[in-house]
Amino acid sequence: MFKTVLFPIDRSPDSQEAAETVASLAKFCQSRLIILSVEEVPDENAAPIDPAAIDQLLAQAQTGFTNLGIETETIHRQGKPAFTICDVADELEVDLIVMGCRGIGLTQEGANESVSNRVINLAPCPVLIVP
Repeated sequence: MFKTVLFPIDRSPDSQEAAETVASLAKFCQSRLIILSVEEVPDENAAPIDPAAIDQLLAQAQTGFTNLGIETETIHRQGKPAFTICDVADELEVDLIVMGCRGIGLTQEGANESVSNRVINLAPCPVLIVP
C-alpha cells in the first residue's frame, strides 16, 4: 500500500505529535520511513541555523523509530520547506507524505499560507496532515 513514507520534521509540537501516527502507519504497512528536515536558507538579516541541531533532531527521530522496529533513513536538505518536501517526495517516489498541520514557521511568501497547505497543493503523492 504505502511502501515508502516521507515524514518531514521540525522542532514544532505538531511535528512531534505526528510521529505517533507515522509510527503506527509505517508499522501497519511495513513501510520504509524517510525522515526529512529542511533547513530554510535564512535571509541576510536572520541568525544562521545550527546544522548540528538539525542533525541531532534527525538522529533522535531515527533512533525513536528504529527502536520501534521501523526501517528509517534521514535526509537533511536546504531550501524552501514546501518545495523541498515535494521535490524529495518526487525524487524518491514516495507513496505518502505525513506531516503535522503547523510547523515552526510560515513561508516567506505570506503569513496566511502554511507549509502543509503548500505541500497539499504541490505534492506528487497523497498527503496526510495530522492535526
